[in-house]
Amino acid sequence: MSKEFLDFLKHKYAYVAVGEFKPGQFSEAQRLYEKAVSTYKDGFKGAFLLQKPGTDEGIAVIMWEKIEDMEANQNEIYQEIIEKMTPLFVKPPKTDFYEVCSEIDGFSEE
Repeated sequence: MSKEFLDFLKHKYAYVAVGEFKPGQFSEAQRLYEKAVSTYKDGFKGAFLLQKPGTDEGIAVIMWEKIEDMEANQNEIYQEIIEKMTPLFVKPPKTDFYEVCSEIDGFSEE
């Protein structure tokens, strides 16, 4: 089988965290999230932070080549950032891993 076909068959994984921050803490949480994500290297495929308009509720989606890649990227700097972020939550976020089953690119006029 060709390498392109085998790459097509590989699925990414998404780590998803859904949570709510204490009032007025979303921007600080965003700053820490971006700092934590900037430490990722091997297997990291991208990240999104979503905020429900007018609230301190959010969803973080971090894309990985393999689930194990996330654990491999949790270094000392990452741990320090997470410790700073934890008290900003109303309660611990709900987290889980999902397999990416479909990935559809948006329309491009190029």
